[in-house]
Amino acid sequence: MLLNARLSSRITPTKFIPSSLKFAKQFRSLSIAQAQVQKRAGDISDAFTSLSGGKPTPLEPRFAHLKRRLIARKEDALFASWTRLLKHLREEVTVVAALGSSIVPEISYNDIKAGTPTQSFSESYKQRGVCVIRGVISQEEALGYKISIREYIRRNPHTKAFPAGDPQVYELYWSEAQLRARAHPNLINAQKFLMSYWHAGSDVPISLEHPVSYADRLRIRQPGDASFALGPHVDGGSLERWEESGYGLGGNGKGVYSSILGGHWENYDPWDAAVRLGVVSDLYAGVGACGILRTAQGWLSMSDVSAGEGHLLVNPMLRAATAYILLRPFFEAKRSVDQVSAEDYLQPENWMLETEATTQFQGATPGHGQELNAVLHPHLELDKSMVHMPIVNPGDYVAWHCDTIHAVDKTHNGSSDSSVLYIPVCPLTEDNAIFLRRQRGTFLKGEPSPDFGGGEGESNHEGRPTIEDVPSLMNEDGMRAMGLKEWDSAATDLSPGQRFVMDRANKELEFCI
Repeated sequence: MLLNARLSSRITPTKFIPSSLKFAKQFRSLSIAQAQVQKRAGDISDAFTSLSGGKPTPLEPRFAHLKRRLIARKEDALFASWTRLLKHLREEVTVVAALGSSIVPEISYNDIKAGTPTQSFSESYKQRGVCVIRGVISQEEALGYKISIREYIRRNPHTKAFPAGDPQVYELYWSEAQLRARAHPNLINAQKFLMSYWHAGSDVPISLEHPVSYADRLRIRQPGDASFALGPHVDGGSLERWEESGYGLGGNGKGVYSSILGGHWENYDPWDAAVRLGVVSDLYAGVGACGILRTAQGWLSMSDVSAGEGHLLVNPMLRAATAYILLRPFFEAKRSVDQVSAEDYLQPENWMLETEATTQFQGATPGHGQELNAVLHPHLELDKSMVHMPIVNPGDYVAWHCDTIHAVDKTHNGSSDSSVLYIPVCPLTEDNAIFLRRQRGTFLKGEPSPDFGGGEGESNHEGRPTIEDVPSLMNEDGMRAMGLKEWDSAATDLSPGQRFVMDRANKELEFCI
């Protein structure tokens, strides 16, 4: 059932798409069979070892060789860098613990629309990597999304979810509410705004002004739930961050984290988009592992959420925490926490480079996200440095940099649902366009988005929007973001890199055959 027109007005098909039928036939004729083999069926728990109840398995000997290669002839520089990092972290944790949620910058969507973000917001967002954008869509429309989704689930009781007996996170990707939200003009503008904090040369084949749509799940977490207890983690792979064939492919083979692994963690620029091109973030075909470049993760709220009510926690030490994750596997304590005080255990003098390279990459497991905890990552002092996002309301958009450590409340102690649509920020790149072609195929079939568990998905769901419905659900920008309309590479205000990537994207999306 389509949302009530009062909540979201229907969009008249453009002159380029004279009818829904013609629009649909255009994509029925495309070779949607080109998509790679589906991943095995699964749910959100498959993306994290802790949620699935599994235990990390010992890694292959090749990972010890990898560690030796990464630090060869850089041992002294890395040790000096590590020492500086630990001192910096001690200061940063103190600041974060004192400020709590107030450290997270906030901005009104109206200020974004008016082009008047404050210098304070911009500086804080660049430093912390997290933010809340208020009022991206109206509360009425956001609540309407939730009403529509609940009706969709009611009509399709076979909808897969986690946990199966008491659903909190639903394996839904193609409900009408999700399609509308991802393509909402305000949300697309908010995504453009967030991408504007990244940089790339004018010749770099990327557009930070043209978001693409990534189909992710949704959450309707009920009061009292303790099953969706996802601890501190970073998405976008785990071991891939160190592997030469993963993040090591970024920056023309220098690697995304070359500054950190080269002994100069302070020089790491988390906002450099160019070095992210070419990265492979899913080497192990993990269920739920992201195969697209996301400059930020995010969700659109469909409820009021406060700390302790199933809310998001983030670690706002963007550059330093990233450096710590990358350097931690190369260092070991001289004396264990059982041998010295907690204070002395954390001191730089108590740490040294591994005497012999091990296969341990703390919290990293093939095919799963990077997880963190107090034992494996003691200097982050996660009990102090993980802070709740501020209170959010329906229609607010919460975003965090793709390197940001984040978690969710272990228990939802609120009195009403904590509901969000997961909608990240993804720029237009050639690799993202290749993914978009595969994702478009899953939309046409009603199957799960390519990164997620396979199976029939929503293919047999009653009320699932089809290609015929698209012109009434979104405008041209929304269609382009979904790979359903050609990018205008002839526009006059494009950089050479933007024009190039649009041409490549149009070819990958089969608009140029």
